[in-house]
Order: sequence, then C-alpha cells, then structure tokens
Amino acid sequence: MFNVKISLFARTRDLEHNIDSLHDKIIEMTMVFKEAVDIYLKERRSETYRRTSKKIKIIEHDSDTLRREIESKLYEQNLIPDLRGNILQLVENLDRVVNLFDEVAHKFYIEQPDIPEIYHKQLQELVRQVADCAENMAIASRAFFRDLVTLRDYSQKDYLLEHQSDKTAAKLRKAVFDSELKLAHKMQINNFVEEVADIADLAEDCIDALLIFAIKREI
Repeated sequence: MFNVKISLFARTRDLEHNIDSLHDKIIEMTMVFKEAVDIYLKERRSETYRRTSKKIKIIEHDSDTLRREIESKLYEQNLIPDLRGNILQLVENLDRVVNLFDEVAHKFYIEQPDIPEIYHKQLQELVRQVADCAENMAIASRAFFRDLVTLRDYSQKDYLLEHQSDKTAAKLRKAVFDSELKLAHKMQINNFVEEVADIADLAEDCIDALLIFAIKREI
C-alpha cells in the first residue's frame, strides 16, 4: 500500500508552490502559538502578547489567501472531479487547523484566563504536544502530494501525538477539578484546556481524511 512517489502537480509550479506555502504557514503557526502561550503565562495580556497575537492573525490571514488561490487554481487543473474534490476538502481542513490556533490565541487575549502557576508546566506540555501534532500533520499532508510512501509513517506518529495530548489534557483537567478553586474558575480553565486539545483532534481528523484520499489515489 502507498507505493506512489510522484507529484500531483508536476506541470503547475504555482499551484504546488501555494500548497507548499500553506504547509509552511501551519508549521509557522505552531511555533508562534507555543511562543504566545509561554508569553501569556508569564505576562498575561501584555504588549508582547499583543504583538505575538498579531503575528498569529497575520499567519491566519495569509493562510486564508493561500486557500482561496489554491481553490481557484485547482479548477484550472485537468484532474478527475473526485480527486479535485478530495484536494479541496484537504486544503479546507488544513485551513481550519490554522483558524483554530488563531481562535484560541484570540480567546486568551479577550478572556484573560487566570491560570495558576501550578498548572503552567502541564499546559505548556499540552501546547507542545498539540503543536507537534499539527506540525506533523502538515508534513504528512506534504507527503500526500509528493511521496505517499512516507505518509503512513507520519500518520502513525500523528495518532501517537494526539493520544499523548489527550492524556495530558485529561490529567490537567482532573488536577483542576480536584483543586480548591471556585467552580467558575475551574470551568474557565477547563474550557481553555479543551479548546487547545481540540486542535490535536482536528489534526487527527485531517490525517484520517488523508489516508482515505491516499487509498483512493491508488485505486
């Protein structure tokens, strides 16, 4: 299974470049998001966090632009409709991951959750795992377009990363609800933990779709 090692768009460099750029934006987003959370935990809604949050918004905007350009150029390709539809869905899924990073970062800025220092390390570990999961998803997606041979390996790694993030999120949520914090405070922290963890869940959904699309390419 997955013995294909060929570019889907060998004759269209602009389209291939845009898809590569979208993958790069996801990877860039994971790095900036980790930085943003670290800054927030140290400084809350500081000027530094505002600037970092703005970087995230720019990445999200650039990703949206790339998605629209890719969707437009795909209809110029001589592809069978089913394959074109799969690629369109994949690109939309990738963009959704970027959007979710942006939404969570913006929610930190607006709601300013009070996260006690005792939970900082666990939250940073969760963020790292989620970011790794999304980054690996981007690499797996790149493999779908260029080298299906490696797609399965990246997919398996993503499942492991998502599972780790689930475990970390569950431990953190349990620690919060076992604490003496007021219920409203517990619920606020819990909501943020769930929304961060949701990014890894969405990345895993993208991997599931990638594997289905890859099988269909070989039929």
